[in-house]
Amino acid sequence: MTVSATFEEDLARLEAIASELDGDGVPLDRALQLFEEGVARLRRASAAITRAEAQVAVLVEQVDGAFTLRSLRVDGASGGDGAAAGRP
Repeated sequence: MTVSATFEEDLARLEAIASELDGDGVPLDRALQLFEEGVARLRRASAAITRAEAQVAVLVEQVDGAFTLRSLRVDGASGGDGAAAGRP
């Protein structure tokens, strides 16, 4: 497993691991290796998502034309009012 793998590479490898584990006749030692690699890649991918979520913000235009900065939650709903920034 490459330490500098991208999120997309980790996701693709997780899919490959799942496919291999779904197959018939995977020896126990190989299944354990795949499981261990999968857990490590899942943790790294999850951390990447958490970092990306922290960087995402949405500018919401208010009725009066001012903009308010709000964080974007995973479910797509906005939350947490920020200070009005005014029009750029």
